[in-house]
Amino acid sequence: MATFLYRLGRSAFRRRHLVALIWVALLALAGVGAASAPVATSSSFSIPGTEAQKAFDLLEERFPSAGADGATARVVFKAPDGRKMTDPAHKATVGKAVGELRSGSDQVANVTDPYTVQAVSRDGGTAYVQVSYKVNGMELTDATREALKETGAEARESGLTVEIGGDALQTVPETGAGEIIGVIVAGIVLVITFGSLVAAGLPLLTAIIGVGIGVSTITALASVLDLGSTTSTLAMMIGLAVGIDYALFIVSRYRAELAEGREREEAAGRAVGTAGSAVVFAGLTVVIALVGLAVVNIPMLTKMGFAAAGTVLIAVLIALTLIPALLGYAGKRVVGRKARKAAEAAEAAGGAAVEAKPNMGTRWARFVLRRPVAVLLVGVIGLGAVAVPAASLEMGLPDDGAQPTSTTQRRAYDLLSDGFGPGSNGPLMVVVDGDKAAADRTVTDIKGLDGVAAVTPPAPNKAGDTSIITVVPKDRPSSVETENLVHSIRDTTGDDVLVTGATAMNIDFSQKMNDALLPYLALVVGLAFLLLMVVFRSVLVPLKAALGFLLSVVAALGAVVAVFQWGWLGSLFGVEQTGPIMSMMPIFMVGVVFGLAMDYEVFLVTRMREAYVHGERPGEAIVTGFRHGARVVTAAAVIMIAVFAGFIGSSEQMVKMIGFGLAVAVFFDAFVVRMAIVPAVLALLGRRAWWLPRWLDRALPNVDVEGEGLRKELAADAPEGGERELVRA
Repeated sequence: MATFLYRLGRSAFRRRHLVALIWVALLALAGVGAASAPVATSSSFSIPGTEAQKAFDLLEERFPSAGADGATARVVFKAPDGRKMTDPAHKATVGKAVGELRSGSDQVANVTDPYTVQAVSRDGGTAYVQVSYKVNGMELTDATREALKETGAEARESGLTVEIGGDALQTVPETGAGEIIGVIVAGIVLVITFGSLVAAGLPLLTAIIGVGIGVSTITALASVLDLGSTTSTLAMMIGLAVGIDYALFIVSRYRAELAEGREREEAAGRAVGTAGSAVVFAGLTVVIALVGLAVVNIPMLTKMGFAAAGTVLIAVLIALTLIPALLGYAGKRVVGRKARKAAEAAEAAGGAAVEAKPNMGTRWARFVLRRPVAVLLVGVIGLGAVAVPAASLEMGLPDDGAQPTSTTQRRAYDLLSDGFGPGSNGPLMVVVDGDKAAADRTVTDIKGLDGVAAVTPPAPNKAGDTSIITVVPKDRPSSVETENLVHSIRDTTGDDVLVTGATAMNIDFSQKMNDALLPYLALVVGLAFLLLMVVFRSVLVPLKAALGFLLSVVAALGAVVAVFQWGWLGSLFGVEQTGPIMSMMPIFMVGVVFGLAMDYEVFLVTRMREAYVHGERPGEAIVTGFRHGARVVTAAAVIMIAVFAGFIGSSEQMVKMIGFGLAVAVFFDAFVVRMAIVPAVLALLGRRAWWLPRWLDRALPNVDVEGEGLRKELAADAPEGGERELVRA
């Protein structure tokens, strides 16, 4: 592989005009496709095999006009102190608001009158209007949302407090600010790392081109493949991350080859042949992690995984072709002014080699080699302590109670809780597949269960063969008590009774994700273990990589639980309401962090493997790997932490949680696992780290990641003294 990539890198360098033209054309083609494609509606969300989904399917068949899976909103009215919502003037104001809601949009399916459906609190101080829509929250038009927001304007003028809750106000979280912060920090880190604006700009430019092609392609195909807006958000986040990483690896190796005196074309070929091999296998591990999301069997997640994997493949191809092409344009400017002056001084002195001062990576590696046991214990015990809260992990989906108190959704949630009880924010929908007698029996059974605040009479369809019963729990939607109530209803009633609604759907979704976690982890780690065994020609190195990754992910989950579930340091991160951890979080972290962790592992350890294969002792190989790779891995990790940390400032609890979790996970994996635990373990193992049974060595394909075959071929072909020449151009 190294030989093929070497030739590819040299070819791209020589034919830089053609390569650049091809990528610009692809970007333009994808952009035109995205601009001309029909506007995609929101991706349909379904959870095959769950009871909540079966109930929705039954409702769609028996209650086609009910819009069971459509968006909902609640307009909550509260009277001033000492007044009641039953006052004639207030009733008239609410009645007018109900009329405005019914006529405000053709997407409205139904609007209830609080005075006819008993939606007035016992003390008379609070009332709410329930609004149901024909489409889900992401398909609502801006005009519909605006009509909803303006509903209570006149009521507020009359002295009433009006707040609006429900998923009708939910929109795709804006992530632009987080990405901009990440790109700015990435630019600063790259300038510090390379000491050259040109070298720093290349990874940013190519990452943006790759993300542009990937996201534009997703947008162009969104309508045809039913891809939601979250698909492009994930692809953008992952594509930006790996695109910068991979380009950073190639550019760094290119500069190292130049420093050894090679011509620019030769340096580009060797950079792609060596660091490019690491990029290929690092990219494959990310693709495995993302495509593996299909194991969860949730169509939306599967599509997100495949789309993001496609963006990663684009990032790999760009690193292998466009980067060497752009290096051809960069000339001597890819090397910082300070480095150029040092090279010129060395040449002027007759080419005498100047002993370079050991960099931070070299000093750290030597420190770890002196105290491997102490470093290993500190790293493992430290991450283990942080991981302890993960044992108390409770999964669910945040509701409006997790919103900031400054939002109308949160204020509506609090008003409903005060006036009608916490459970009124998440009523359960019970669907009875049977006649009136069966529905009445179900009502009786449910009333006898713990945790039930109220049960409405059955509402049958026209045929009389299906009924809907609304059950109001005593506790808030995301609580363990409400989850237990859902299970109790399902256990108590027969197979013809199905529990659904947003709360039940969240519970089923969380269970589905929980059940899929171990199979997904086994698939991803297992396939990556085999892949890394091919790369490193070792059994223990991939095993250490997998175990280190698991340790960092569990520690990151522990930190997420401590902050978002327990509330530790919650005010520091803007957490206003603790609650269950988003059910997608563990699998999402496994997929994303695994890919990034293997990037760092492959790049750092392949350089060690390369040095070991070329004759260095195990300890020397570790120092060599850190001398060349530590600075680059550190820069890549800081960039990723900055990208993810930029999302912590979001007002959306879910986005905040994702940003915090990924930032912490990358920090733990890059700086504790890869930079401390990995060299400590390799130091203790010595030559045994690179042991591979002979029969397995014969069975595994030899991909020559470390470039040994390439070096022999180049040594045989190179004329005497013709290869090493310090380049000044």
